[in-house]
Amino acid sequence: MKSLLVTLSLIAIFSFFNCTQKSNYDLQEIEDKIGGISKGIIPDKRVGIKDITIEEVDKTLKITTKSNFPSLLDSIRNYVNTLPYSVDTIFTLLPNREALDNKIYAVVNISVANLRSLPKHSAELATQSTLGTPLKVFEKKDNWYRVQTPDKYIAWVDLGGIVLLNETEYNAWLGKPKLIVIKPIDKVYESTNTKSQVISDLAGGNILVLQNQNNNFYEIAFPDGRQGFIEKEAAQLYEDWLAALIPSAESLTKVSKQMLGIPYLWGGTSFKGVDCSGFTKTIYFMNGMVIPRDASQQVHAGKPVDTSNGFDNLLPGDLLFFGRKATSENSEKVVHVAMWLGNNEFIHASGRVRINSFDSNASNYNEYELNRFLRAKRMLNVPQELILPLTNAKLFYAPKI
Repeated sequence: MKSLLVTLSLIAIFSFFNCTQKSNYDLQEIEDKIGGISKGIIPDKRVGIKDITIEEVDKTLKITTKSNFPSLLDSIRNYVNTLPYSVDTIFTLLPNREALDNKIYAVVNISVANLRSLPKHSAELATQSTLGTPLKVFEKKDNWYRVQTPDKYIAWVDLGGIVLLNETEYNAWLGKPKLIVIKPIDKVYESTNTKSQVISDLAGGNILVLQNQNNNFYEIAFPDGRQGFIEKEAAQLYEDWLAALIPSAESLTKVSKQMLGIPYLWGGTSFKGVDCSGFTKTIYFMNGMVIPRDASQQVHAGKPVDTSNGFDNLLPGDLLFFGRKATSENSEKVVHVAMWLGNNEFIHASGRVRINSFDSNASNYNEYELNRFLRAKRMLNVPQELILPLTNAKLFYAPKI
């Protein structure tokens, strides 16, 4: 399990030109009040932007707030208006259309784009988005863009991984027929010959625009207009794939086992590398469902499964959550997730994607995970706001009007 670090700066900077002079306000009280407002409106900083700076400049209190939630800006503005003294304020609602030249949409343009917690390559890998994934764009810093994925996760991506689009361009992209890559790993070639020049690598779940097809190859286009060819066995017409999906315990298990041996990668959500929740997220995506990003978010989705008397009520595809159990001093903390396979076995990303067992007599018995097991949730066939079926999402093609 991982947690995205998104900046929430409640900074008090004192500029005293006369050390004996005191301000006519309680900075700590203001900081606490605004912090409470922001937490009430955006409790999960991974899915909402709340950049707030409180500082004293030339003996004047200055509050700068930047957010994608209008209600947060309004609430802080209303609070500031109740203060009995003058406050300089700057409120910025994201996306910043003017600074982005109205390009408030983006589409991932490489097989797997790395999204980071801060706008620099040395920052923590927060998550990943795969080729063809549409993103909301909020702001720009140098060649980095703060974006939001379809599961509402917010992080920074560099320009090399995306194509920026305005609304007209984005709708045009949506309206084009698509393919989905169904092989875990594949390639795009320059011509209808697998010995021709490779244009790009591909990973399972990648989405491409369909240009044409012949007996053995699809002619495709990337979001930036690059063109090439992929073997038909590697992909499927997106709408055909979606229409044929019947998510089941068997299909979830099949996808999970295709990923056996894939290395653990903090922040990874693809067939190239996964963390624990990126693994479960990928399994469900390849079965037509978008579930929350992190284990501590996934635990709030789905329907509880009773495990108070053991694991007999579990079905393959159910998610198992692990971590710190609640005590009188500490609350429960979810730090790991796995998927149940049946027969006391579960599959998870731990060092690599592997299968372990709760059976103490099994060679793959995992006592450590058994001792920190918390709860189980069922995601399959559970209508819920936190589980988004791709049949309803319309992420990769234009909705019917």
